[in-house]
Amino acid sequence: MDKLWGDAAAAVADIGDGASLAVGGFGACGLPIVLLEALRKSGVRDLHVVSNNCGVEDYGLAGLLVDGQLARVTASYIGDNPALTERWLAGEVELELVPQGTLAERLRAGGSGIAGFYTRAGVATPVADGGIPWRYDGSGGVAVASPPRPVMVFDGVPHVLERAVRTDFALVRAAVADTAGNLVFHATARNFNPLAAMAGAVTIVEAEEIIDVGELDPDRVHLPGIFTQRLVVVPAGTPKRIDRLTVQGQQEQLGVYR
Repeated sequence: MDKLWGDAAAAVADIGDGASLAVGGFGACGLPIVLLEALRKSGVRDLHVVSNNCGVEDYGLAGLLVDGQLARVTASYIGDNPALTERWLAGEVELELVPQGTLAERLRAGGSGIAGFYTRAGVATPVADGGIPWRYDGSGGVAVASPPRPVMVFDGVPHVLERAVRTDFALVRAAVADTAGNLVFHATARNFNPLAAMAGAVTIVEAEEIIDVGELDPDRVHLPGIFTQRLVVVPAGTPKRIDRLTVQGQQEQLGVYR
């Protein structure tokens, strides 16, 4: 089945207010920036997003955050995004922080039909006991806190229950896709992209190159097309952002585009 769509705006047009999204990327690496920009321009609001982090400065998901389009963020990292911290403490967005490995497994489990799993990560901490502020009331008080989670003992070791993540949509970026939606990711841009793609009920992929079915060596496929519903090609010349570019003998430069 040909899954190619005309452009990013058309591909995200049915993402409505209050939708949940799994978004690939790690820092600025592997972000589906074309799809995110189309979503930002659509004006959709009250989105619930699940991603490793919430973009960088005003790049990626941070753009939607700054525009007030995000209601809830599930992530494992706040750094490099002061706007997320400010809006969380002001009570403008709900934030669930999850250990990074746990977040990856919650996405993978959701895409694999597994309802939940037990892990040692978070045992004997507020992750298991509850009480982590998810939303503040704007006056320094806690409006919503994380609930306690079931703990079971396996082979004498306590484990805490983590629920799988399933979302209405997923937005991911691939290096190469064929028109059936089989995907190849480039190096570290692979990061959370396959996991996010698995977790979405409707997965929308932006690919730097799209080829015909049969041109892609099956041994190169990182994620089979069964997880892909829509494809758009990344426009030529779209820049990629580097989180931190360090050149020998020079000071570190932030936010450099290549």
